[in-house]
Amino acid sequence: MKVAVAGCCHGALDKMYETLELLQRRHNVRPDLLLCCGDFQAVRNEADLRCMAVPAKYRHMQTFYRYYSGEKKAPVLTVFIGGNHEASNHLQELPYGGWVAPNIYYLGYAGVVRFRGVRIGGISGIFKSHDYRKGHFECPPYNQQTIRSAYHVRSIEVFKLKQLKRPIDIFMSHDWPRSIYHYGNKKQLLKMKSFFRQEVESNTLGSPAASELLQHLKPTYWFSAHLHVKFAAFMQHETNSKEELPKATKFLALDKCLPHRDFLQIIDVEHDPNAGDSLEYDAEWIAILKATNSLVNVTQNSWNMPENNGLHAKWDYSVTEEAIKEVLEELNHDLKIPCNFTLTAACYDPSKPQNNMEPVHTINPQTTEFCAQFGLTDINDRIQQAKEESSGRGECEEEEEEEMDSTGSAEEPSEYNTDNSGLSSFNPDEIMLDEEGGDEDLSTCSVDPSPDHPPEFSTSFSDIRVMPDSIAVSSDDATDSNNEELEKSGGSRQGEERSSTERSLKRIGADENGNSGVKKIKRRNQAIYAAEDEDKTD
Repeated sequence: MKVAVAGCCHGALDKMYETLELLQRRHNVRPDLLLCCGDFQAVRNEADLRCMAVPAKYRHMQTFYRYYSGEKKAPVLTVFIGGNHEASNHLQELPYGGWVAPNIYYLGYAGVVRFRGVRIGGISGIFKSHDYRKGHFECPPYNQQTIRSAYHVRSIEVFKLKQLKRPIDIFMSHDWPRSIYHYGNKKQLLKMKSFFRQEVESNTLGSPAASELLQHLKPTYWFSAHLHVKFAAFMQHETNSKEELPKATKFLALDKCLPHRDFLQIIDVEHDPNAGDSLEYDAEWIAILKATNSLVNVTQNSWNMPENNGLHAKWDYSVTEEAIKEVLEELNHDLKIPCNFTLTAACYDPSKPQNNMEPVHTINPQTTEFCAQFGLTDINDRIQQAKEESSGRGECEEEEEEEMDSTGSAEEPSEYNTDNSGLSSFNPDEIMLDEEGGDEDLSTCSVDPSPDHPPEFSTSFSDIRVMPDSIAVSSDDATDSNNEELEKSGGSRQGEERSSTERSLKRIGADENGNSGVKKIKRRNQAIYAAEDEDKTD
């Protein structure tokens, strides 16, 4: 089947779907599935806009609300993960995943689903070491800290995904797995994005948690976004035994969704011709959720996942074939995900703007139904209970103020013990958040195209590339056909944490690079600027 993969959508659903329709008209190619790698921006109304961690001037309604209201319907099944510029209050309603609009499915904090026999997994958010070991404690209305921490990856989600044993076909993350740039045309990447050099050479660009998952899951395809640049890589995994067959991952990072940007990719994926056309639950994943339900944490206290260190009675939460069989029997072998989308918030009305609308913490009926069906903890219900228990004592705010300091955290270090979120490399496409917080996460958010690059899809078809069955990746000294057409503008630098214990990786077609010293500076001392073509609105 044909799968379309998009980078940061930034709420521009009309543009994305129009591009797919153009693809069909011009090339007679109709994707069966669309995947989006974060910054989807499922914004329903003005309250949702207030929950996006972007400066006010970049808060644009865009077009998702039309699909939420039913005015429009996605022409192709769309599955997405969250990024770091999202309506966090909306996505938080669906921690285990669910429909945000008809035919548009969110994978949750982490999730695995199946479509036509193809197994698709993903993890939402970006990595920050100081929040990594906390629970999902945030809820609207957010403050200056929680509006950012709400989209930070948590160790419990990585732990759940590491319990998977069955092969994964496709995996998505918003930020790149750390070190993946050593497996592609690094020279071309640095030519296009020279401001990545410091972090690439010190091996601190990207997420160490995603890198850990890449090495564990070894999916056939791994797709990412976040940095707003297209980049392909091919990683040959090391085998654990002589009997194990070699595995390799084709990695592709996508550009953001704007006209004249190479933001969409079409790939051919082997599928089960006898499988139905419905999105389905993954039985192993459901069994893992049930097995790890006791580990759910809704506090901001840091804690470690169980491991074989003598401190935990149980550390292996992978599931048996019998447990998977029990899930199948519970569902009567019908894994189809119910189309139970429900409106949970008022939809934006252009004729009646409500700029003072405040976000509220909502329990989504989809999550209630899912948790009841599989005996799981409703995270949002647990958060509300915790708030009610602490109401009147003011404990939540006091604990948060004590825990957060000017560097972002006063807790003990995470397993990834060095935080390089203050690296001084500059990205011309980067949008800096306001200076109130000391731990801003940087990426370009949604703005309207400039007059120099109008959204005339009929005049340009550079937005689409059709990927062959295998991605050919050249060495640093050769020309990478997958990257030579990258735009010299666009992109977003990802300041991430360095892992001193990261495994050494077997490199293919890459230069040897030693780690260099990196000087940290506070982000509030960096210039706040964005690319000129993105700073204009219609």
